Amino acid sequence: MDAILLSIAGLTNFALYFAVSIVLLFIFKIVYAFVTPHDEWKLVKEDKNQAAAIGFGGAIVGFSIALAGAVSNSESLVDFVVWGVVAIIAQSLAFALLRFTFMPKIAERIDQNEVSAGTILASMSIAVGLLNAACMSY
Repeated sequence: MDAILLSIAGLTNFALYFAVSIVLLFIFKIVYAFVTPHDEWKLVKEDKNQAAAIGFGGAIVGFSIALAGAVSNSESLVDFVVWGVVAIIAQSLAFALLRFTFMPKIAERIDQNEVSAGTILASMSIAVGLLNAACMSY
């Protein structure tokens, strides 16, 4: 019985960190929509745009990887939130870097449902999320 009680002793912290993670994910969605010139939700939900779904899905996965790194390496809830905000900034900068350097017409290409553009965006987002998570493990 003690083993079970010991196992669930961290349930409160789990719930707290998980709830904050969901809030940060929602904030990321808002920030990402602000940074990108196209409306991902409209493109995905109404236009059934595969390129937008792939690109936005990759951004969410990349951010979640970085957020997982922040949870794993934070020393407190405040520390976690700070690094979660860093992850939001890093993922937003990744899109800006891709848009303004490597693929200046990426937004137009996603609007036109070019799956290759969505795939590159997803790949860049996931790569940045992995690098971001690794850098948080100092």
